[in-house]
Amino acid sequence: MHLRFTEEELGALIDMVSLAAEVASLNRRPGAKEKFTRFEELENSILEKVNHLGFGDIIEFDEVQQRYRVTTDYLTRSFVQESLDEMRNEIFWEELTLRLAERDVIRKIGLSAWNSLDEEARREHTGPIEKSYWEEFTKRGIDTLHLIARFETG
Repeated sequence: MHLRFTEEELGALIDMVSLAAEVASLNRRPGAKEKFTRFEELENSILEKVNHLGFGDIIEFDEVQQRYRVTTDYLTRSFVQESLDEMRNEIFWEELTLRLAERDVIRKIGLSAWNSLDEEARREHTGPIEKSYWEEFTKRGIDTLHLIARFETG
């Protein structure tokens, strides 16, 4: 199969493949390494081909890994890094608000009651609390977030 891309489309393809590989590399679950290898192989194949099409300034060959990769300099100033940073930021805040809201509901109704709720009922309980945390963190970030150590932890 032959595909034709403009130089701009190839640049976007490089970013897309690099972004996909970066995200896939974060998966630490059992068996993920084998699946990730497919991403690495495709990334290597694409980067090897586009390296010879005028993208040599952003692609290098890693002698240790024996594969092509996008240069660190390019990645740090690229849309790939911007996207990864934004993804990490969004995941952090969403997980923090959700987990705090779930904790608060469990403290209020008890773990057994929580476990008996379906997903929709859980969302009804946590939704307003999540919104409250979201508003607080939007205004102040983590500045007003404090951990209070339990008495027995010293």
